[in-house]
Amino acid sequence: MREAFIAALAGLGTGLSLIVAIGAQNAFVLRQGIRREHVPAVVAICAASDALLIALGIGGIGTVVGRWPSAVTVISWAGGAFLIGYGLLAARRALHPSSMTADGAAVGSSLRGAVLTCLAMTWLNPHVYLDTLLLLGSVANGYGAGRWPFGVGAAAGSVLWFSGLGFGARLLRRPFSRPAAWQVLDACIACTMVALGLVMLGRA
Repeated sequence: MREAFIAALAGLGTGLSLIVAIGAQNAFVLRQGIRREHVPAVVAICAASDALLIALGIGGIGTVVGRWPSAVTVISWAGGAFLIGYGLLAARRALHPSSMTADGAAVGSSLRGAVLTCLAMTWLNPHVYLDTLLLLGSVANGYGAGRWPFGVGAAAGSVLWFSGLGFGARLLRRPFSRPAAWQVLDACIACTMVALGLVMLGRA
């Protein structure tokens, strides 16, 4: 029991160390959280996707992915193109800050659009497969019988992070009641997305 608890804590720390970083997915969750648009669905998709990928990695699927580098290359091209496109849309929003408020709904902010964008941010990111499937899966299997408690801890880390990021972002609602704040945020998101997309394409 003690070994399982230690493995779960290790999984929690390892999982958080991988996801608590500036990236496309986190930037998207943050923006949705500030606007309070479809936050439960976005958080659920991110956390459930991580849990599934962690389970597949522990189950050995990561080894299969590692033997098919061409699949990761295809994902890199698709993901890079998607991120650059999303970055350009964010840049467009930054140039028209008057249309963005914390209280109003953005054009195209339907539940379907948010879900599809979130899925693309998650599953078209090759780092998800490399970090979650390969890295977390390898570390987890190093714990032997404790690999599944490790996986539970890592999945719990994803739930804690995305819930805090998505639902906690509403605390920034007052500063983002001004169009200028949205302009700065979307400019940062645009730079982040385009930079990550170019890096993906460069490594493809």
